[in-house]
Amino acid sequence: MLVFAHSHHPWSSISPTIQLLGSCKTSEDVNKIHARLITTGFIKSPDLTTRIVLAFAASRRSYLAEFARCVFHEYHVSSFVSGDVEDPFLWNAVIKSHSHGVEPRKALLLFCLMLENGVSVDKFSLSLVLKACSRLGFVKEGMQIHGFLRKTGIWSDLFLQNCLIGLYLKCGCLGFARQVFDRMSQRDSVSYNSMIDGYVKCGLVESARELFDLMPSEKKNLISWNSMISGYAQRADGVDIASNLFDEMPEKDLISWNSLIDGYVKHGRIEDAKDLFDKMPRRDVVTWATMVDGSAKLGFVHQAKSLFDQMPQRDVVAYNSMMAGYVQNRYHMEAIDIFNDMEKESHLSPDETTLVIVLSAIAQLGRLSKAMDMHLYIVEKKFLLGGKLGVALIDMYSKCGSIQQAMGVFEGIENKSIDHWNAMIGGLAIHGLGESAFAMLLQIERRSIKPDDITFVGVLNACSHSGLVKEGLLCFELMKRKHKIEPRLQHYGCMVDILSRSGSIELAKNLIEEMPIEPNDVIWRTFLTACSHHKEFETGELVAKHLILQAGYNPSSYVLLSNMYASLGMWKEVRRVRTMMKERKIQKIPGCSWIELDGSVHEFFVDSMELSNTL
Repeated sequence: MLVFAHSHHPWSSISPTIQLLGSCKTSEDVNKIHARLITTGFIKSPDLTTRIVLAFAASRRSYLAEFARCVFHEYHVSSFVSGDVEDPFLWNAVIKSHSHGVEPRKALLLFCLMLENGVSVDKFSLSLVLKACSRLGFVKEGMQIHGFLRKTGIWSDLFLQNCLIGLYLKCGCLGFARQVFDRMSQRDSVSYNSMIDGYVKCGLVESARELFDLMPSEKKNLISWNSMISGYAQRADGVDIASNLFDEMPEKDLISWNSLIDGYVKHGRIEDAKDLFDKMPRRDVVTWATMVDGSAKLGFVHQAKSLFDQMPQRDVVAYNSMMAGYVQNRYHMEAIDIFNDMEKESHLSPDETTLVIVLSAIAQLGRLSKAMDMHLYIVEKKFLLGGKLGVALIDMYSKCGSIQQAMGVFEGIENKSIDHWNAMIGGLAIHGLGESAFAMLLQIERRSIKPDDITFVGVLNACSHSGLVKEGLLCFELMKRKHKIEPRLQHYGCMVDILSRSGSIELAKNLIEEMPIEPNDVIWRTFLTACSHHKEFETGELVAKHLILQAGYNPSSYVLLSNMYASLGMWKEVRRVRTMMKERKIQKIPGCSWIELDGSVHEFFVDSMELSNTL
């Protein structure tokens, strides 16, 4: 835009100047107008500068907002003479642009400057700075404002007291919020609803109910009822109470219906959710997505797809719910098809969650060519890999057989979280690269990165696959002694596997017996496999019989016992175990393999022809 082309522009008129500023496309355009205002002297007009500040201080165009704030500081703050009485209106406008904008910290600095200059503050100034403290989680600074309020005559203002309650609740100080609430001489719906919502979010539904019951009926509104329904609906023992409250409500909105449906779905009551869904006078995307997600999570994936197809309109959340449902139910190719359908919707753009789901589906299929296509897509769309997406990408390449590609992604991420390290260690474990995984743990130690329990599961698993007994024992001790991480079932399982594979059957047995938690059947089967491999027949037979009694319908225990008898030529015992399996209708799960050929994945089972090439 050429500002000087407007040679006829009246540089002493406010409205045309404001309009011209509003049409600026870049900071350079603003600078040209600013320069012209300075040369003409019009910038010294208080009326003009006030209009500029009010019009653009909160503009979404950063160059206009910065210009307005610059004008405010240059022509209002700098020219202010201490002792003068100034209306805080303009100051409040700039403070609001910060407290509600991207830099709430600057609202506090400006408020301090306001006090230093002796500018009178009003309740709006204080509410805005409390908003900034709330967004930043600055409880200490918020308490200072609270103290300032007590010293002034506006402490009893209802609006400001509600702001204080909001601040303390946002900062997690439920007790302080309740103290403010209890000391209020009068309360409105906002006061009650804020406290009820605060209790619900902290899981204190009974406390919320006490306050709800004390709340005068004329102050109860949709927000009050919806908060209580939402709180009870999150608890397995509270869904029926939520349903009773729903029936008692004088009026309902979409939030009311959706909250109860969500409660039914979360606690597996899909039929109740469906009944309520069918009665709804109006549904939105949230309603449909909740039903799709709930049906899929409970294994009713075809019912979920039917609901998805009936949706009058779909958003990214709805697509994500359907894709996640397919992945959870092992319909990986169908999940990718849904993603392809989403790509055809011109008004929708996939988010990070979408891509994480798709990467998970590709990882389960093991299709390296598809993995590389998705990686290219992510790069082209300029998605960042610093969060879950980077973790999913590393995991996908590892499971698709390319540990080199996984390492390339890992090394390309600048600010790695422990999740990225865990994903890479897990990938190395899958590929049997135990020494590399252990070396990565040492890197974590050298860089003073704090590992978590998943880190040690990955390293122990890698040591197990690679037969690294000493490294595994060192890792286990490092976890317990240095990092004070209490071993979980997975850690013990890995250690039993490490010791068992190395032939240290007695040590593995002692570890199982000394475990502070009850070993599961996976640990026992790991131990049983080792007994069979190392010809520890007596111990293995006892373990196998124990497993068959404990988990009578898991085929692997029978197979392991049968194989152990067969290796010793005890065919009568083999027939007895196999007869037992037939009588109990227990079938051995066949081994399965996939190969990718010419862009198609072919699936094979043991002792069978090719099953499918349609993946």
